[in-house]
Amino acid sequence: MQNNPTPNPASNGSMIEPAAQQPFAPAAPGATPLNTGAQLTSDGGAGAAPMVNKKTRSTLIETILLVITSILAIVFIWLYIQKFIEWDALSMNVDGEIRNAVAAEVAKKETQMEEAFAEREKDPYQDFAGPVDYGSFSFKYPRTWSQYIAKDAVNGGDYEAYFNPYAVNPVSNSTINALRLRIRDVSFDSVARSYESSIKNGKLTLKTQTVGGVLANIYTGEVAKDMSGAVMILKLRDKTVLLQTDSMNFIDDFYRIIESVTLVE
Repeated sequence: MQNNPTPNPASNGSMIEPAAQQPFAPAAPGATPLNTGAQLTSDGGAGAAPMVNKKTRSTLIETILLVITSILAIVFIWLYIQKFIEWDALSMNVDGEIRNAVAAEVAKKETQMEEAFAEREKDPYQDFAGPVDYGSFSFKYPRTWSQYIAKDAVNGGDYEAYFNPYAVNPVSNSTINALRLRIRDVSFDSVARSYESSIKNGKLTLKTQTVGGVLANIYTGEVAKDMSGAVMILKLRDKTVLLQTDSMNFIDDFYRIIESVTLVE
């Protein structure tokens, strides 16, 4: 049986033959799809490779920058801690030096005040007069010093007196007193010769000075074993006067005393 063509009412009875249909053929395996516009696939096809490479490079750069930043931060923190420790140590040293300087200055002021007070306490000076039989020999000494006469020469011989602040120390060749007075019954030249060896070996230095109107010898240095001070000798009639300080601590007092000496033969 043959199929009759269906008449088209709009074509004046002309007959239109249907288009021939092409049979469907499935795509061969591995063939490229006809729609070439799709570049990206959900399973990471060939179009996804460039973006993966860019993302990897970006992540690597970010990691490097993070590492560098971390290293710089660690270095900065270490330097800060080191400088803080140095500053703290320096600050402590400076504070200690300031405290020591202040303490030294306070101690210095206190010493000066004590010395000034001690000097004021010495006034008015007291008068000392030697034995009349040995001539008129006198001087002034601080009123805060005590006096001890060891030998009065009533029956002749040497005269000895000792002076020291507040109390005279026990008399011996090894104890220190501010002033020793001796009037020896020997000639001036004989006493002077006894010091010549000490001058030669450098233990004593010699200078001459007018004391009480006469020329006196003043020896400075090692006046005795383990004693540094000064000795003055001068002629009094046929005798010799010796004034000695056993310590350089009293050297200023010593010179003030010999400046006050009056002598009448």
